[in-house]
Amino acid sequence: MNTSRKTTKKSWKTKGLMSFGMVLTMIILMFYLNEELKAPVDKVIAEVSSKQITQKQENEIIKQEPIKEDKPASKPLGKVVYLTFDDGPSQLTGQFLDILKENEVKATFFMQGGQLQNKNFQDNVKRATTEGHYVGAHSMTHDSKRLYTDGQFVHEMEETLALINDITGTKPKLVRAPYGSVPGLDNEHLRKQIVEANIKLWDWTIDSLDWKLKNNPYQIVENIKNGTSRDVEVVLMHEVRQTLQVLPEIISFYKERGYAFGVYKELGHFPINFRNDQRL
Repeated sequence: MNTSRKTTKKSWKTKGLMSFGMVLTMIILMFYLNEELKAPVDKVIAEVSSKQITQKQENEIIKQEPIKEDKPASKPLGKVVYLTFDDGPSQLTGQFLDILKENEVKATFFMQGGQLQNKNFQDNVKRATTEGHYVGAHSMTHDSKRLYTDGQFVHEMEETLALINDITGTKPKLVRAPYGSVPGLDNEHLRKQIVEANIKLWDWTIDSLDWKLKNNPYQIVENIKNGTSRDVEVVLMHEVRQTLQVLPEIISFYKERGYAFGVYKELGHFPINFRNDQRL
C-alpha cells in the first residue's frame, strides 16, 4: 500500500517535470521564432528611417542653396539698332507693319491703353506679335499729372499690359514712360514700385523728334543720322504719317552702316533709362 502510493507520487512528479519541460521548450521556440520574424521588420524600419533621414538632409541642402538673383544682361555685341514706335495702335499700324515686313525688320512698339481698347485696331496688334515684333505698354492715359504727380504710373502700366495680354496672349513686362523717365520718375518711391511690380522700362538713345516735324519729314532722317554714334541704339519714333513716309530711308541708313535690327527680348533685357537705374 505504501509502495503503491510512492510509485504514484513519483509518476505524477515525472509527468509534472515533463510538462514543465515541454512548456519551457515551447516558450524558447516561440522566442526564437519571434526574433526571426522581428529581424526583417526591424530591417525594413531601419531602411525607411534611413531614407527619411537622407531625404531630410537633401531638403536641408536645398534650403541652404543661395537663391540666384537675375542680373541685368549686358548689351548685345556688335552694332544693333532697336526701332521703337510709341502711341499706337493707330490707323497707320498696318502700314508700319507692311514696311517692316518688306524690309525684314523687327521693331518694338509701345502702345497706349486707350488706343488698345479700340477694337478696330486690335487685329494689327495681334499681327504685330504674330510677325515677331514686341508690344509693350505706354500707359493708359499718357497723362503726366496722373502718372507721376498722382502716382498712378504702375497701376496704369499694369492695366495696359493686361490689355495687351487679352488681345495677343503675350505677357509683356517692358514699358516706356510717357515723356521719359526724367523728370517723371525722379521719385524713388515710384521707381521702387516699378521694381516690386517686376516691370522693366526703356527710354531711348536717339529722339527723332518726329512728332513735331509733320511738314518736314526728312529732318527726321537727319536727326537720326546725327544722333547715331553708339554700337547699340534705341530710336524713339511715333506712329505718325511723316515717320511712315521716311521709314524706308531710316532702315536703309542703318543697313548701310552695318547695323543689325534688334527686337526687345525679355530674357536678354539690359537697362536703357535716363536714371541709370540698373533695377529697371
